[in-house]
Amino acid sequence: MFWRLRPVRRLCLEKVFPHWFLYSRAFSGAEAVNALRPFYFAVHPDFFGQHPREREVNENSLQRLSVYLENLQKPGFKSLKPTQLTFYVRETDQNSSDGQEPFSTFGFRAVKFTLHTRDLLSTVLYILNSCSLSVKHVQSLNSTVHSQPLKTAKRMSDRPIKWDKSYYSFTGFKDPDEHLEQVLRMETTLTSWLDNNGKSAIEKLENSLPLRKELDRLKDELSHQLQLSDIRWQRSWGVAHRCSQLHSLGRLAQQNLETLKNAKGCTIIFTDRSGMSAVGHVMLGTMDVHHHWTKLFERLPSYFDLQRRLMLLEDQISYLLGGIQVVYIEELQPVLTLEEYYSLLNVFYKRLLKTRIPFHPRSLRGLQMILNSDRHAPSLHELGHFNIPTLCDPANLQWFILTKAQQAREKLKRKDELKVIENELIQASTKKFSLEKFYKEPSVSSIQMVDCCKRLLEQPLPYLQGMHLCVSHFYSVMQDGDLCIPWNWKNGQAIK
Repeated sequence: MFWRLRPVRRLCLEKVFPHWFLYSRAFSGAEAVNALRPFYFAVHPDFFGQHPREREVNENSLQRLSVYLENLQKPGFKSLKPTQLTFYVRETDQNSSDGQEPFSTFGFRAVKFTLHTRDLLSTVLYILNSCSLSVKHVQSLNSTVHSQPLKTAKRMSDRPIKWDKSYYSFTGFKDPDEHLEQVLRMETTLTSWLDNNGKSAIEKLENSLPLRKELDRLKDELSHQLQLSDIRWQRSWGVAHRCSQLHSLGRLAQQNLETLKNAKGCTIIFTDRSGMSAVGHVMLGTMDVHHHWTKLFERLPSYFDLQRRLMLLEDQISYLLGGIQVVYIEELQPVLTLEEYYSLLNVFYKRLLKTRIPFHPRSLRGLQMILNSDRHAPSLHELGHFNIPTLCDPANLQWFILTKAQQAREKLKRKDELKVIENELIQASTKKFSLEKFYKEPSVSSIQMVDCCKRLLEQPLPYLQGMHLCVSHFYSVMQDGDLCIPWNWKNGQAIK
């Protein structure tokens, strides 16, 4: 005999999956979506409006999870590559921090897990368990669990049998235990990931080149025609989607050119809703029709008036707080309209007028602060600006700013120095690897980008020539061929 049977310890599946999982029918795509509702509720980007970095990470991870679930449902698929995902999970009635990273003061925590499942049901259960969410509702969704296997299950021994290693050697079948251990040990490295994904990225990039040229042409024509400062996109939409949006704006310009010229000197941003942003950019909601866009352009003169009043309000707050500069940092703050931001400033200004904090005039010049509506105590950000709650206690505010002022100046100086170093390293990396484009996501800090670039420059990476490289928090090949790598990528050889 080439193999024998032997009793072994029961695998740890029941620690992760409930007993009925082993005898349940296949899950449909609709059932998977229903089963993941508690998960979607805990990680949905709309609940992270006050936290742009976490919102962006969840948006990207949800996109990659969607692709993974779609591939699982494709007929004839064999096996998917392990997919590492990071989510910021909100505290809900269903989850707790037992055995996990505790929830932050904002009510969420980071959860990382690697998917290497073969069906929808095990994927759903793994995700829910990884986020400490209940799986009880999954059994009710899986309502047609076969009754006969369950009866058999009651008679099953807790010590099942397993084929000896020689069985897998003789037959050529994969040992599931060995394969599972290999997946758990495996850690994606930059070199191995580029080896596995470089060809598909090049193919996607080459296919997107005609559309990229069309996008540049449309952007230049509209910027010149409307005398715009810039045209941007808030989200990582594909090139085809962006071209479609510019074509739509171009058609509107043909119909109402004089009205659209009200945006002269402005930056237009395609985003989720129409209006003017807190920093004065014209926001065009991609789901809005031309009528809404036209009304917005007609109202721009009144928005410019409100913008002047807002700047005056910032100056008045600055004067009352010893010359500290009131700033709005797009990358770090929630997306607010001009009206919303003006209201926030006005509430804070009225509170200051009532108390008249005795700061020495111009004693805090050179320092910066941002206003937050979701904080209860002031704090000093790592980038050197103060996070000030709109409704904070004035006495506590005075004490906090005065005691942290010197530390804030040092952090601001360091931030400026880091920015210079970051730009130099980006240029050096672009040149060394002959990159067509090298950029980072807004959620990647300068410290993280500097660390990433320094380590990249130590590597021979011929695969990157002519590519579009984005530094992010995960590995991904975007639909138009951009390569995304995590800023803290690992080096070395992956386990085969």
